[in-house]
Amino acid sequence: MKRLIILTIALIWQLSAYSQDLLVYQSKNLPRADTTWVFKPKNYKKIDKLPVMFLLHGYSGNYKQWNNIMDAQKYADEYGFVIVCPDGLFSSWYLNSPAKADWQYETFFFDELYPDIKNKYKVDDKNVFISGLSMGGHGALYLFIKRPDLFSGAGSTSGGIKLSDGFGKFGLGDLLGNPQADSELWKKFSVTENINQLKGNEKPFIFDCGSSDMFYVSNNQLKQKCDELKLNATYISQPGGHNKAYWTKSIKQQFEFFKNQLK
Repeated sequence: MKRLIILTIALIWQLSAYSQDLLVYQSKNLPRADTTWVFKPKNYKKIDKLPVMFLLHGYSGNYKQWNNIMDAQKYADEYGFVIVCPDGLFSSWYLNSPAKADWQYETFFFDELYPDIKNKYKVDDKNVFISGLSMGGHGALYLFIKRPDLFSGAGSTSGGIKLSDGFGKFGLGDLLGNPQADSELWKKFSVTENINQLKGNEKPFIFDCGSSDMFYVSNNQLKQKCDELKLNATYISQPGGHNKAYWTKSIKQQFEFFKNQLK
């Protein structure tokens, strides 16, 4: 017990020293507590309003995944963003499950997490972005499609943006059931089937995928749909797989993109 207390004190001191916060949410919309890691830039106290980036992790990851890939504090300092890394609870896919009443992540995000971040931090409403990798790439674009009014732009890297690609894997069957029994339900939650809802919306978004990635074909298909709809989308197709080495490169590209969107 004594060692645990010492470690906890050490963690709090470390987070304070690096302008970081750990937020823990107990929500009726989730089956267990959600931990969110917030990274504030070094100039946080000197500026009235700052851009915010929500970064969603991939399947089987947690709120620590992005920091393990990119050194989130370094990115916050370099780009001047408040970076928010919530926990997607391993396999939430950041959606409201019709099969599980206590897996309502979309509601948690919009009704609890998003407004709390705005209340706690010096958020510039004109510069709020969201992105993610794999499961989180789908989640970021899905939440952007649902509420584009809350974001200035969005991104996805290696996104699993066509949910039927993951049938039988990644916990999707538990959330949505069998797609063969109810294919329309799966389409209701899939980015590729709902991207048309952004037609006429000029807000920018970026998505990328490596040519050796299992989701490469569906990301190319999404690119074709975006072109047909004349959306303000940037797509990067490049060599790479579904791994840390690729995301280390791609997240840099995405931050450069979002930096150029600041108003």
